[in-house]
Amino acid sequence: MDFRRCLVASGFITFSTLGCGDWTNSTAKNTKQVVQENNVSQLLIKAKSTPKVEDLLIQGNNLLDAHRYQDAIAAYDKAIALKPQSAEAWINRGNALTSLQRYKDAIVSYDQAIAIRPNKDIAWYNRGNALTALQSYKDAIVAYDKAIAIKPDKYEAWINRGIALTKLQRYTEALKSYDKAIAIKPNKHEAYYNKACSYALQRNVDLAIVNLDKAIKLFPSKYQKLAKTDPDFVKVRSDKRFQELL
Repeated sequence: MDFRRCLVASGFITFSTLGCGDWTNSTAKNTKQVVQENNVSQLLIKAKSTPKVEDLLIQGNNLLDAHRYQDAIAAYDKAIALKPQSAEAWINRGNALTSLQRYKDAIVSYDQAIAIRPNKDIAWYNRGNALTALQSYKDAIVAYDKAIAIKPDKYEAWINRGIALTKLQRYTEALKSYDKAIAIKPNKHEAYYNKACSYALQRNVDLAIVNLDKAIKLFPSKYQKLAKTDPDFVKVRSDKRFQELL
């Protein structure tokens, strides 16, 4: 399995202008401030000239969506300069760095977020993805375990944990991890495909085909093509049943 194609992608934290984001809940308490009338115009001028953390986060997220990763990092850096304790800015900065394949730098960014918010499951999860990209599979598993401990139904972490375990040839544990993901999200095609890969690597043709068939039925345009060249299926590719499935 090529984890770049089968890994469940890391998400980014979105900021809501309505104040629904986790980090805004801790700072915006619907407090009211009485302002003298003659100071209102001065405050409005200052508000327009001073960038807000919220605006910079939105800007960074939009740039991240547009795949303008360097510009996104610059926006997040400005947000962090104004509010160093913004876990969301650090996480999304890490995601932009991950998109640039600057995985070590991304991990530093995720670690900053974790230092601020140790119970932020997405920071641990994305840290695991960056470590997987660096082939640091044991450390990746630790990160995924942290994410799962915080959010047990995080099926993406269960799937990517399974991939890391498969890379370490710990197939039994990997299969249990995929099954956890399926129990949470029964139609998650990545879990079935990665199960098929694990069985194929063990030369278990029957179960490799059963799970690959499920993945193909859920996402035929992706897996019929992918399985033809995926090196994980080398040991079973000559089997007639495998060939017929594709």
